[in-house]
Amino acid sequence: MANSIDLVTKYTNALDEIYKTSSKTARMDSPSAPFEGAGVVKVMKTSIVGLGTYSRSTGYPKGDITVTWETLTLAASRGREFSIDRMDNEETMGMAFAESFGSAGGEFIRTQVNPELDAYRFAKYASWSGISTVAGATLTSATVLAAIDEAHGQMDADEVPEEGRILYVSNSVRGFVKAAVTRMLGNESNIDRRVTTLDNTEIVMVPQGRFKTAIDLDAGATTSAGGYAAAAGAKDINFMLIYPPAVLQATKLENLKIFAPEVNQSKDAWLVQYRLYHDAFVYDNKVDGLYLHKKA
Repeated sequence: MANSIDLVTKYTNALDEIYKTSSKTARMDSPSAPFEGAGVVKVMKTSIVGLGTYSRSTGYPKGDITVTWETLTLAASRGREFSIDRMDNEETMGMAFAESFGSAGGEFIRTQVNPELDAYRFAKYASWSGISTVAGATLTSATVLAAIDEAHGQMDADEVPEEGRILYVSNSVRGFVKAAVTRMLGNESNIDRRVTTLDNTEIVMVPQGRFKTAIDLDAGATTSAGGYAAAAGAKDINFMLIYPPAVLQATKLENLKIFAPEVNQSKDAWLVQYRLYHDAFVYDNKVDGLYLHKKA
């Protein structure tokens, strides 16, 4: 009779991390100072009439200055609480807590917060009234450069500054750009086909899952529900050309609180609470600083 032996199973301390990239929109973040002490901010915007004909007899033509106030209201208030039993953490070699919430949030920030933050901002910009929009267009490597040129041309016509524009592209559109740009490759052993700038404009790839024209935020009413999803009727975004001063990305509060089992009064467990209070806006007088190209 053959031996029957239960073999020992040993788990290593190598975490199988989910592949998620950091925030793509963080580079456009603004200081939250305007929202200190309030959730609503009024921003002054002006409209001034142009030149008239000067008269030697009557002098200067009279002109009007119009001043109005633009209202910006923070609306995205998100949060989540986690509890990790002391023994569950100990029997996973301390990794249940350390890998999930170490290094300023670890896996939670990387895999849940950053993707939602990007998706919320892009969807907000894509649905903003008054921005330049090309709807229902399918791109290929043969058409992508002309489409990007058209975006720059529109901004040029609207007198948006050239310096500092950022071209956000979906993962598939980045492939089209790589295929469209002609290179002369020599005998180099290390060939780099990445296109990081195009016509002096930085290119930033955005995973298509974060690049939608509209999203729904899950209220997280149960312990297994949360995050975001594409809204009904949402379209994939091909690319967005953005002049950062045209937008306001304000994070008024981002707070990660960690309570050790010794101070947790309800359970013998690590308690983690995370809160994010933020929003994104496009200034009314600067809508020309955004150009949206979306799929059919």
